[in-house]
Amino acid sequence: MARIVVVGGGVAGLAVAYELSGQDVTVLEAGARAGGTIRSERVEGYLCESGPVGFTDEAAPTLALCERLALLPRLTGARREAESRFVVREGRPRRLPSHPLAFLASDALSLRGRLRVLAEPLVRRREDRADESIARFARRRLGQEAAEVLVDALVTGIWAGDPDALSVGSALPTLARWERDHGGLLRGALARRERRGRLASFPSGLSELPEAIASALGSRLRLESPAVGVERRGRAGFDVLLGRGAAIEADAVVVACPSFAAAPLLAGLDAELSRLAASIPWAAVAVVHLGFDGPALSRLRGFGILAPRRESASALGALVPSNIFPSRAPQGHALVTVMLGGARDPEAVHRSDAALIDSAASALGSWTGGLPPAVFAKVVRHPRAIPQYTLGHAERLSAIEERVRRAPGLVLTGSSYRGISVNACIADATAVAASLLTAP
Repeated sequence: MARIVVVGGGVAGLAVAYELSGQDVTVLEAGARAGGTIRSERVEGYLCESGPVGFTDEAAPTLALCERLALLPRLTGARREAESRFVVREGRPRRLPSHPLAFLASDALSLRGRLRVLAEPLVRRREDRADESIARFARRRLGQEAAEVLVDALVTGIWAGDPDALSVGSALPTLARWERDHGGLLRGALARRERRGRLASFPSGLSELPEAIASALGSRLRLESPAVGVERRGRAGFDVLLGRGAAIEADAVVVACPSFAAAPLLAGLDAELSRLAASIPWAAVAVVHLGFDGPALSRLRGFGILAPRRESASALGALVPSNIFPSRAPQGHALVTVMLGGARDPEAVHRSDAALIDSAASALGSWTGGLPPAVFAKVVRHPRAIPQYTLGHAERLSAIEERVRRAPGLVLTGSSYRGISVNACIADATAVAASLLTAP
């Protein structure tokens, strides 16, 4: 039986360990709780998510994991009334069209901007394979206005990043693939055959997923147990260093912590691999949860609002969790989650709670036409919230994978490399576990 050490107790590390339950597996988590940025807390009756609010329910690896954990009966889909989404244009929230015909009548873009988007199928496919930023890709295929409003807002909502810096092939690979395989975005969307998933979570929040895995792992999960290094042990195997001279021997090591935490762990094993991991940039995000009572409910519609850079210097957008899932706020109240900072305002995360709450309330008030004072507020800071798949990420990832191949038994997984969503992390973790189980 192989001895496997997983470093990092986020959802990726937990999923790898669960898939390897038949092996001698140990998970080392530096913190006092597992789950990484997934954290659901009920405070004064409001269910606050520090990280992602859910996952789309079309991903087979995630659904299979939930089934084995007996979580499928608890899976809760987003409400239909939350399907409406808004983007800020000229200071006002505009409803995003849900289908192409609705786009004709939408005021999310000007008439000229809409006509330019509808002409997208006439744009010639780019034949060279050089890396391209999301902003340049969007301007080329959809026009300047759509790039600055719709695509900027999309990138803000997913990555909290800069569209001019992020690689379309790495950060939005579906769009790049549609152009490559079908000649354009509209053709690619029409050719899409897979079922489109809906956002889903659990009654007590997304934390139910990592908590269920942690419970299943039992004593194999060691909290408050930071690893400080990984070294080779002879010709095969590794020593995972725990500090004060302690170490765990392992036949394989899965480094599932964020790249900035992986870098110092790997320095003694492979200095170049450590440097590559450290070179992945991260965006900082401040999350402000605001609770409102009855009079505000009519102004807080749909899923939420996204704000492109030209509309907001710091606030990235807002979700209305109490519209999306049941029991997110006390009866007769609303919960709104405002995100600030990201690539457009990296210093936001260092401001005081009072300043962040004021910024969040001000932005929300301007987008909704005015709201009464919040009756609840909670601030969560993520100094390094989301890895940024900037231009050159594919080449950097290729170099990382080449270095990893030189150390058989070493694997890197998690949001830093091949996808940031819960579904992407679980899919990658599942593939990593399968590779270890079939390794000679």
